[in-house]
Amino acid sequence: MDKEVTLHRGLQGVYFDRSETTFIDGKEGILEYRGYNINDLAEHSSFEETSYLLIYGKLPNKEELSEFDAMLKSYRKLPEEIFDVINVVKDSHPMDALRTTVSALSSFDEDRNDNSEEATIRKGIRLTSQVATIVMAHHNIRNGKEPIDPSDKLNHAGNFLYMLNGKIPDQDTIDLMDKDFVLHADHGSNASAFTARVVAGTSADIHGAVTAGIAALSGPSHGGAAENVMQMAKDIGNPENAENYVKNLLVNRERVMGFGHRVYKAEDPRAGHLREGVRKLSHQMGEPEWYQILEKVVEAMSPYARRGIHVNVDFFAGVIYYLNGIPQDLFVPIFAVGRIPGWTIQVVEQFRHNILIRPLLQYTGKRKQGYIPISDR
Repeated sequence: MDKEVTLHRGLQGVYFDRSETTFIDGKEGILEYRGYNINDLAEHSSFEETSYLLIYGKLPNKEELSEFDAMLKSYRKLPEEIFDVINVVKDSHPMDALRTTVSALSSFDEDRNDNSEEATIRKGIRLTSQVATIVMAHHNIRNGKEPIDPSDKLNHAGNFLYMLNGKIPDQDTIDLMDKDFVLHADHGSNASAFTARVVAGTSADIHGAVTAGIAALSGPSHGGAAENVMQMAKDIGNPENAENYVKNLLVNRERVMGFGHRVYKAEDPRAGHLREGVRKLSHQMGEPEWYQILEKVVEAMSPYARRGIHVNVDFFAGVIYYLNGIPQDLFVPIFAVGRIPGWTIQVVEQFRHNILIRPLLQYTGKRKQGYIPISDR
């Protein structure tokens, strides 16, 4: 008789390792990077500073931050051969193009044969800059345009927006995108980070781990929520339609996009930081109806808050991207642009005490069957 086993489907509630990077208390709605509350980082830090914090474990002083910022800026340009790769896959979905291009980048990295911690961090920092360039280069190439050379003056968020169309955004818009990147920089052992760790557990390099992380992120159950929320807002069309739209979804047992989270039973602590940004940006752009639609959806969903179904970070992010003229199929790649520092430190942590991640499957198929020769079947 087969022994009884306890299944943890989706590995929910299972701790597979230790980490010093990101703390999450889903019940209380708390998120900390290296012990620093996301509320403080979102309001006072920058993506560059937050990336340094995640990768090196401490907040930088002015000189350290300046050197780190200069390093990020110096890595923004891609090897010329990479544009050939992008051209080959130009008709692919942006996430597929990103996955392929990041994999190809490993061939051109000066540390490609070095898996030491120092080299892995260098490669992770390079990828932090290069992924942003890849996303926008592919976007322009697929539209028959020349890629826009990255700026060596703008910060990470400003440069990313600049490479969309060659226009320098206003400071408020840059600051809001910067905040979005801070909020997405890491989030514990989510599907893509876990995937990256599984790959790193085999002693593959960071390019392989990040390529696998991108593949995991591309699935709509992980990275697609912001895109789906924007589509929902378009389908609603008018704030007055929001209540009935939500009711119809719920009656038909369909999901309301941007609500609920695998971890959080309180409101996602990242969501509120984008809420005010959407309000300001939608009014600034002369399209206040987008913010109003979202608020009406939140209002319609308020009875479900007591069941632990709250708004999450993706609910407001999509409208920010849309108002900046970013196509919906770039919403998930933006997630990846902000997440590279998190994937980098997750890979580094995996390497420090590396072990092959090898869970078990309970077999439920047939047993002890006799082999039948093909002539008798």
